[in-house]
Amino acid sequence: MKKKLILGSLLALIIVIMTGCRSGENGEVYVYSYGDYYDPEVVADFEAETGIRVIQDTYDTAEEMYPVIKNGSAEYDVVCTSDYMISKMKDEDLLYKLDKKNIKNIKNLDADYMKMAEEYDPGNEYSVPYIVGVSGILYNKKMVKGKNIDSWDALWDPDFKNNIVMQDSVRDAFAISLMRLGYSPNTTNPKEIEEAKNALKEQKKLVYKYANDSARDLLADKSAAIGVVWNGEYIYTHDLNKDVEFVVPKEGSEFFIDSWVVPKRAKNKRNAERFINYMCKAKVAKQNFDYIYYTIPNSTAIKTIPSKYVSNPAVFPSKETIARCTLLKNLDPDTTKLYSDSWKEVKSK
Repeated sequence: MKKKLILGSLLALIIVIMTGCRSGENGEVYVYSYGDYYDPEVVADFEAETGIRVIQDTYDTAEEMYPVIKNGSAEYDVVCTSDYMISKMKDEDLLYKLDKKNIKNIKNLDADYMKMAEEYDPGNEYSVPYIVGVSGILYNKKMVKGKNIDSWDALWDPDFKNNIVMQDSVRDAFAISLMRLGYSPNTTNPKEIEEAKNALKEQKKLVYKYANDSARDLLADKSAAIGVVWNGEYIYTHDLNKDVEFVVPKEGSEFFIDSWVVPKRAKNKRNAERFINYMCKAKVAKQNFDYIYYTIPNSTAIKTIPSKYVSNPAVFPSKETIARCTLLKNLDPDTTKLYSDSWKEVKSK
């Protein structure tokens, strides 16, 4: 779901070693998030304002992050991750309840998005929304042969063979296949999952590449004609190639809320809450929007964003669009394994 920041392996090793011996409320905060998900200058400003040193590490998918937090192979104070994974971590008692008196800037967040977040965090007790968005189809209007792109069916069109970029993520890929078939992306029905798996296996012969962060670049440089991206990638890609357009398919799509949480193993909980509070500042949220162009739930900051962005449905999806989209939910272990095994079968054939 996002731009990547590759940190050196030496830094990662140092973090793993040092977190094992940390204790107490130190003048530091260890942050674990999707790569390149906020402006580096924000970190420098936070350090200058608070005197708290920020040590950062990144991951690509929520599934990669989860065992790190679950097994305690490295200890982090604050994590940015996705809705369904927050539900899973909360249910497994891996998260602290947040002390909201330390996060007063949460008042800047839009009430509608806070309500949506209660689907995975009732009462907003464990998480604070940071970035929201929808999955959709990014396509080059000069390369799709005049076809109307408004359905997930386009990703199964043989005319686009070797020109399709598909998401390389089990839940995201299955969400697309399931919604195309008229099923819920959160289904636990084995027959529906089987049907979606078979559709993905059939699609595979048409796919140019399975990708996440690099999908936008493949569309920008015309390596592919059509692919799946998150709406926040639209501005970046369109700036590089004016022929690309973004659409949320008529069948509906996946809606996400990425939020800040504090793991139970955090040694610097107060500093983590100060970091979250800082990220909720209107000027900071605006600065981060200018850096990544993902939809933000900070209504105070939105008032300061130019109308050309706020009025663009690819950047800020309408309430009508969001209404036909679905948040992924944490699934029971047996169903999770079924999805995982099915995805392995898709990728291996």
